[in-house]
Amino acid sequence: MSVIVLKDVSKTYRVGAVDVPALRGIDLEIRSRCLTALAGPSGSGKTTLLNLIGCIDRADSGDLIVDGTRVGELSDDVLSDFRATHLGFIFQSFNLIPVLTAHENVEYPLRLTNMAAAQRRERVCAMLEAVGLTAYARRRPGQLSGGQQQRVAVARALAAAPRVILADEPTANLDSQTASSIIELMRRMQREHAVSIVICSHDPQVIGAADDKVFMRDGRVESVQRSAVTYMPGAEAI
Repeated sequence: MSVIVLKDVSKTYRVGAVDVPALRGIDLEIRSRCLTALAGPSGSGKTTLLNLIGCIDRADSGDLIVDGTRVGELSDDVLSDFRATHLGFIFQSFNLIPVLTAHENVEYPLRLTNMAAAQRRERVCAMLEAVGLTAYARRRPGQLSGGQQQRVAVARALAAAPRVILADEPTANLDSQTASSIIELMRRMQREHAVSIVICSHDPQVIGAADDKVFMRDGRVESVQRSAVTYMPGAEAI
């Protein structure tokens, strides 16, 4: 089953007086409940593709279906609500709010929903426990290591129980040992929460850990490698 489908998707940016094609007729299916890596050299279009899937930008043409919804047909307001409830994000620079504690950073996306305060507290505590940071809940980002900050970011991405998590170079600012632990954490969270994760990365560790590997060049999908995936019986997103 595919959680994301792209049909003849194209995107061109205007740079001064020059049109720069970023994506050229992409046809791609991303499997549900898998970890998929988007790989390729700088300028290959992988970040643009991630932004389109994340509903941060819109395609110029083609059809993009995310979790059964044709996102190109949604108004900006509806698209914003869809992004908040269906998608989670992990960034290279962590993107934590520096004046908020780890607990408050994880809680932040839940405040954009109608979740009751008591339920929010329970959910945040469960997420921090899942990433091994219960003891650091009251610390601000400046009091945490890079690896701990990225763990907070993983917890925040999972907080609203999205169907898809998008990660942009999540290990780029980490040393190799810490990066390895973050990859292991994301794999474990992906399996335990039955969520689909799409990672844009140059990191061979990330690419090697992925179920599916999408190799891009010059705005096109050059090749796709898919591995056999065995789902755990009864696994459900939580």
